[in-house]
Amino acid sequence: MAIQKFEDIKGWQKAQDFAVQIYSEFKDLRDFGFRDQISRAVVSISNNIAEGFDRRTDADFARFVYIAIGSCSEVKSMLYLAYRLNFVERDKATCLIEQANEISKILRGLIKSLHVNYSKNTNN
Repeated sequence: MAIQKFEDIKGWQKAQDFAVQIYSEFKDLRDFGFRDQISRAVVSISNNIAEGFDRRTDADFARFVYIAIGSCSEVKSMLYLAYRLNFVERDKATCLIEQANEISKILRGLIKSLHVNYSKNTNN
């Protein structure tokens, strides 16, 4: 059965949960620039999945899912930095990074399921 709405996509659901966790973890952080950047990046994951889902073609959807994966990588990078800056404990950073890895894996599977001949290097 084909997915009828983006809310049914497992990667979108997990990205939404991940965003709630990131917001909760950094809500009291006084480094507003860091907090705002990680918040924007984490929200971008689910938003790009949603936006891409409603595009006209699977190739467009895949392009937006690739963008979501990039945002997920940005959050991961910031989590490594958050640990190094003592904004989060090692265990918490590790747990959040593992969630990001899981979301990326799910999104890569979603792209494969679209069966599009799409290269990240094309200028579409």
